[in-house]
Formats: sequence, structure tokens, C-alpha cells
Amino acid sequence: MSIIFEDKNLCKIRTITTFISLSGDRHRWKEQIESAAFFCGKLTSIFQKYGYKVQTNRIVTNPFGKYLNTESIESARDDLSYLNNILHNLKSSDIRIRFAVGEAQTNHEISLVPELIKEFGDLCNVCVNVGLDKNGMLDNEKITKSAEAVKTISEITPRGEGNFNFTVNFNCDPLIPYFPASYHQTELGNRFVIGLETPDLLVNVLSETNKNTHFTNHNEQYNHYYTVMSEALQYHVSAINSIIDLADLGNHFKFSGFDSSAAPSKDCESMTTVYEKMGVEYFGASGTVEASSLLTKVFKSLQGVDLVGFSGLMLALTEDTGLAAGTLKSNYDIRSLLTYSAVCGIGLDTVPIPGDTSIEKISALMRDTGTMAFRLDKPLTVRLFPVPKLNAGDLTVFESDDLCNCAVLAVP
Repeated sequence: MSIIFEDKNLCKIRTITTFISLSGDRHRWKEQIESAAFFCGKLTSIFQKYGYKVQTNRIVTNPFGKYLNTESIESARDDLSYLNNILHNLKSSDIRIRFAVGEAQTNHEISLVPELIKEFGDLCNVCVNVGLDKNGMLDNEKITKSAEAVKTISEITPRGEGNFNFTVNFNCDPLIPYFPASYHQTELGNRFVIGLETPDLLVNVLSETNKNTHFTNHNEQYNHYYTVMSEALQYHVSAINSIIDLADLGNHFKFSGFDSSAAPSKDCESMTTVYEKMGVEYFGASGTVEASSLLTKVFKSLQGVDLVGFSGLMLALTEDTGLAAGTLKSNYDIRSLLTYSAVCGIGLDTVPIPGDTSIEKISALMRDTGTMAFRLDKPLTVRLFPVPKLNAGDLTVFESDDLCNCAVLAVP
């Protein structure tokens, strides 16, 4: 089993994410962004020297209303064009650099998001954080404004894909390394966080376990699965943490920890295969909730490191080939995803819905998710893709390299 644990090809570093604060003086932006990019590049080279593959470098800012001129859409566009030129001219390696402009804090800022995403695309990763009022009720005005933005983005970007860059957060702290839920707070100073991609590791460990171990009962089986998956994840997190400890990284960016989520993509094993290796007939079948709970426990089991962000089970529908395939068989629906969120995360992430879904229904889905997030004290997000001209059951035709095509889910 140790050979499986030690194979660095099974544990990729999905992202080195840096968090910086920009001010209204845009003449300082270039130096700050180049500093973050240089730091990411330096750490990437160190990880690669030790055999770990780094997939992306990311830069996240404080709320964009603190540094962009948001008086009008024209002034905001001008500032983002300036930022875009800085990023375009970065001297970097072949590692993809992604950028997030932080959170939209006001209704006015939310109203600017659709046009900014339309023009700047992946430069303009944005989140909205929705909280509770003094009576414990969700900020429904902000939810409605966010739902309106989702609807508009779907109508003005090709195939509605612009919603890949916009999410609504509930009970989410700063320093999430994954987009577009990422946001930063200036008082935290410059930070960096490591996010991992580990479905390949989990599938291989479970396959090896099933091949070499006979279980006499279900409890024995699940206790063993918990142990071997936790040990495998702990091995690599400890190794990566040691590399950071030994590296001469200076003191400009403070390490805040790991987001231990498995973070599946189109280029690795599906999380649905993990469920099948655990004995669940298919993702969505009986036993899915129990398996989801166990996996969440694994991701939160790490010792000797700080855990930030989600550090839980990510079920990003259109970023996971197995989840996408499951929609073609009607293995689960949108209500199932909400149910699974009660024991894991991430909420409703990259879920395609009918293009004519009303703002009222989108808002209701957000309220359901937000209610669960605060009632269960867990970070959940909503990232919906209303797909123009498509109905429930129709197949998407996304063209983004980041997205899998799947069936549109009904909104009851």
C-alpha cells in the first residue's frame, strides 16, 4: 500500500493561490501583481523539483469595489482593462495564471458583474457573500440581485458559460483557494493557500484495498476505507507542508494552510468512481449520503496542518466527467445534490438548469442552500448555469475547456 501512498502523480497541486490587496492607486497594481505571480512561479518550481505537478497559479484580491472605479460600467471597464494588460504581460512559465477580483459587496457592484464577465471572462471571477440579519434571516435583497445577475449572465454570454465565473457564498470564510468563491480581506495581509486534486489517489487506494482485503461486515469495511484514505491524504499533505517549511520563500506571503477538498476535474478520476469503489452502486443510489459523510470526514482528518476553505467533498457537476454522465441516466437530481450538501459540500456547483428558470426559482434555490449553510454551520455555494433555449433533460453544448457536457437538471 505504501507504493500507492507515495506516488506523487496521484496527488496534484491544483492551485497555489495568493491573496493580495489592491488600492485605488492603480499605478501600484503592477508591482503587487507581479510580486504574487513571481511568488507562485518560485513555489511552483520548488514543488516540481520534488516531483509534484502544479496545475494553476491564482491571484485573489480584496473586494473589487475597494480598488476599481465602480461609479459606472465604463469606469470599471477601464480599470479592468488596465489590470488585464498587466496580467497579459506577465513573464511566467507555462503554468496557467488565473485571477479573481474578489467579492461584490453592494447591490450596485452586483449589477456591474454581468457586463464585466461578458467582456473580461476568466479575469473577472467574482463572488457574493450573503449573510444573516439580526433575526437570523438571509439577506433576500442581495440574493435577488445575485439571481438577477445569474439570469443576465446566462443571456449575454455564449451558452450561458459566463456563470462559470460567478458564485454566491453562504457562511464562507475568506482564503478559499478555488474560484470563483475566493475572496480576500485586507486586514489578513498577503497570504497563500494550497489546493489539491486527489481523486486519482483515492481511487487507487480504494482499488488496492478492495483487491487485497476481505471484509466481514460493513462497519469494518468503512472503518478501513476511512483509515487508508486518511493515511494516503495525510502522507502527501505532510510532504507538501514539509517542502514549504524548508523552502526559502521570504516573508512577503504568509502560508495559511490547505484546502483538502479532492477538487476533481475533467483530467482525473471522477468522484463517482470513488463512490463505486466504496460499494455504492452509482452516485445517487442508496448509500450515497453515508459515503459522502465518510469522505467529508476523511478530508477533515488531516493533522499537523491548518485547513481552510471548503476542506470537504466537492461535487462540481460539470467539472466531473462521472457526475456529468450521471445526469444522462437521471441518477440524481437537484434536490439530491442539496441533500448531499447536508453532510458534505459544496452546495449547488456548476449545475445547468433550464434557460427559462425564473429569478424567483433561482432565488429560492439560493435561500434553501443558504439556510442549510447557516443552520448546519458549513460553507456552501450556489453556481448555477441557466442554459439559453434548453429545457430539463436537454444536453448542453458547452465549449469551455473546463466544462463537461451533461443533461440540464429540472428546478422543481
